[in-house]
Amino acid sequence: MPAWRWRLTFAQLDARVQITPLVADGDSVPAGRTIATIAGPGRALLSGERVALNFLQRMSGIATLTRRFVDAVRGTSAVILDTRKTAPGLRLFDKWAVRLGGGQNHRFGLYDMALIKDNHIAAAGGITEAVKRVRKGDGRKRAIEVEVCTLAELREAVALNVDRILLDNMTPDEMAEAVRLAAGRVPLEASGNVTPENVAAVAATGVDYISVGMLTHSVRALDVSLTVDSRQKSVVR
Repeated sequence: MPAWRWRLTFAQLDARVQITPLVADGDSVPAGRTIATIAGPGRALLSGERVALNFLQRMSGIATLTRRFVDAVRGTSAVILDTRKTAPGLRLFDKWAVRLGGGQNHRFGLYDMALIKDNHIAAAGGITEAVKRVRKGDGRKRAIEVEVCTLAELREAVALNVDRILLDNMTPDEMAEAVRLAAGRVPLEASGNVTPENVAAVAATGVDYISVGMLTHSVRALDVSLTVDSRQKSVVR
């Protein structure tokens, strides 16, 4: 969490609070290291402590988990993506933390890409009809991504010249076959039950993207605390 966000938190209480970050955004730090010092009126520091730490702990947890996924697929061409499964009101923060961890952002909302999922396909009566309706009704001509669950659906989606295809809950063998069938004609995104333990196997299939909901919906907050040292200076570690 950058220093200016800390300043915004405490500035609501007292403009005299001074914050000095001791590490840069995205740095890996060992347990117990002091990452910032804060000086100012005690009432403001103690009043703003919990809100500031809540932000820092959640965002640091997201960045840390993202880095774990990114490290696991290093050496492949796969890109780790987040999803819209973010905490209400915190989407910009959550997605920014993913970037700090080395991942990239998927859609921010329904407005920046048309993702045709299984419910849309069922409601429209099929993949071809769903894509047809989106193209006809979307005056903004947004990029279209189609979710598929089988290789037969993949073949249908590839023939429609969409911008991306999401492989939903496929096995590694199915994903590898999907990559072979797509033959580079459309980027492929793997999704569904991806974990740090299996993400390397998913990346090895040759997919272009791997979207991971747990980066933001199941994140474990990093253990960060604010304490007052013997010199009466608040430190964050």
